Amino acid sequence: MRILVDENVPLAEEFFGELGEVTRQPGREMTAASVRDHDVLVVRSITRVDTSLIDGSRLKFIGTCTIGTDHVDLEALHERGIGFASAPGSNADSVVDYVLSSLLLLAEEDGFSLSGKTVGIVGAGNVGGRLAARLDNLDVECLICDPPRAEAENREDFLDLDMLIERADIICLHTPLVSDGEHATHHLMNRQRIEALKPGSVLINAGRGDCLDGQALRERLERAHDLRTVLDVWEHEPGIDEALYELVDIGTPHIAGYSVDGKMLGTEMIYQAAMRHFGLPARKKLGQLKPDPWLRKIVLHSWTPPLEALSLCARACYDVRRDMLAFDRYRRRLGMAAGFDAYRREYPPRREFQTLRVELKKNKGGLRDALEGFGFSVKLGK
Repeated sequence: MRILVDENVPLAEEFFGELGEVTRQPGREMTAASVRDHDVLVVRSITRVDTSLIDGSRLKFIGTCTIGTDHVDLEALHERGIGFASAPGSNADSVVDYVLSSLLLLAEEDGFSLSGKTVGIVGAGNVGGRLAARLDNLDVECLICDPPRAEAENREDFLDLDMLIERADIICLHTPLVSDGEHATHHLMNRQRIEALKPGSVLINAGRGDCLDGQALRERLERAHDLRTVLDVWEHEPGIDEALYELVDIGTPHIAGYSVDGKMLGTEMIYQAAMRHFGLPARKKLGQLKPDPWLRKIVLHSWTPPLEALSLCARACYDVRRDMLAFDRYRRRLGMAAGFDAYRREYPPRREFQTLRVELKKNKGGLRDALEGFGFSVKLGK
């Protein structure tokens, strides 16, 4: 078999090599001509998989190492008998780490504590659900908006979006992109809702760029600049609105889910799906291939204040400032669109909170619960 893989998919040769010849190509450069003579295609979200890409090919299986599938024409694949799989949940912890790192940075800059804040989470799937669980350990009230899930599960405790905006101090968007229908999410955060945000609110979008009206947000920030804003996803990537980028507090090039661990898990999930599709045994496991983190352990005394411990451990694993500064260097050197793609292509290794073990001499004041709730592994020392 011949397998074509996005250049940013890790461990492709290790996982798919047993199936045949593995070739890599930048995701934005994949064309009908480049995929035509391949049996398997493995992509990420930047490759649009539709009839213009797959017609005339011999493709038998396509996998996307991402949570979302809005870049894939599933009906076209079904009509042509091409197998398909995505990797839901693979990078959810990575995105949650990004959101928490961003909130810790804003809290430090503005001098507020996350404890006692009200966070509105829009979308209660893999990412939103895990974010709510971790914030719960910080005495943070979480309000959830997810109309499809509320209907399916009869959740009366979920709020509609307008009520959530009215009550929340921090709003985090984690919805898939749905273009039409009763629960469409395109410009879900529209001009009216952006104008309804309370001055001083924090707005984070680490879901899909088109779920937020970028022009409306830019105009509010130009006029009042009374919001704190974190954008990892944008409309018209990679050629994003540079004026909006200059106005946000934290701007990064769609890398929230780019941890080594999340990307490798996505590869493993697509490998397993491909092997099932071809009726072959999956002989490779991620545990055999995953590298050890360079920072394995931190030792803390039991009297460390919980918020100080969380902040220290979070930044030891991942500090969002690194991505802010690095992306800005790439943008100034290469231009916005080229810099956007180049930084994603050359993204440095980043490990998730769960890879860090925190050793405590004793467990006092709920420190162990706070650290484990935030995603770290904790061991009590002797």
